Amino acid sequence: MFDGVSRRYDLTNTVLSGGLDRHWRKRTRQCLELEHQQRVLDLAAGTGVSTAELRRSGATAIACDFSLGMLRAGRASRRRRGVPFVAGDALHLPFPDGAFDSATISFGLRNVTDVPRALREMARVVRPGGRLVVCEFSRPTFGPFRVLYLNYLMRLLPWIARRVASNPEAYVYLAESIRAWPPQHELAAVIATAGWTDVRFRNLTLGIVALHMAERADPAR
Repeated sequence: MFDGVSRRYDLTNTVLSGGLDRHWRKRTRQCLELEHQQRVLDLAAGTGVSTAELRRSGATAIACDFSLGMLRAGRASRRRRGVPFVAGDALHLPFPDGAFDSATISFGLRNVTDVPRALREMARVVRPGGRLVVCEFSRPTFGPFRVLYLNYLMRLLPWIARRVASNPEAYVYLAESIRAWPPQHELAAVIATAGWTDVRFRNLTLGIVALHMAERADPAR
């Protein structure tokens, strides 16, 4: 499915989000609090547009994704030059223990078949004390706005996707997966049981998106 949307993936995301995707990527980078020469894993990185944003901090950012089509699209982009792309399964990451200072996954956690296992894998490859930021669609906190948003998801979003996306049916799945995704506090509880501590979240755009932040637990303590 993701191979099929890779050609126009970045454009479609920008159109469907009204340009807010850029703001969400920036806030993710800021919450990671990356330092120069640190190593950060960008999981489910797709074409690497989120990875390129992380590199602005001076950190070494590695783009990892399961979709070879998305990785090829990213490598073909002049704007992604210098971004290392690695093919990898979120449930079996091809990195040694403690290889990164931090990890992030943006709009990709919904797409793994075993969310707790993916979170444990990210904890495995991040050093003790390292940071996690999960940027994911969430549940708007204001009731009337939530109703409008759900109508946008299930009706208007597929209509727009049919006009700009290279595989419009994939965005029907997108809308359904967002609607079925757990609210902020439930996801925070899942993260807390997967090797992460000090879990908290911050709502963006009235809760359309939430940033879940956590620290890698230290097994020695």
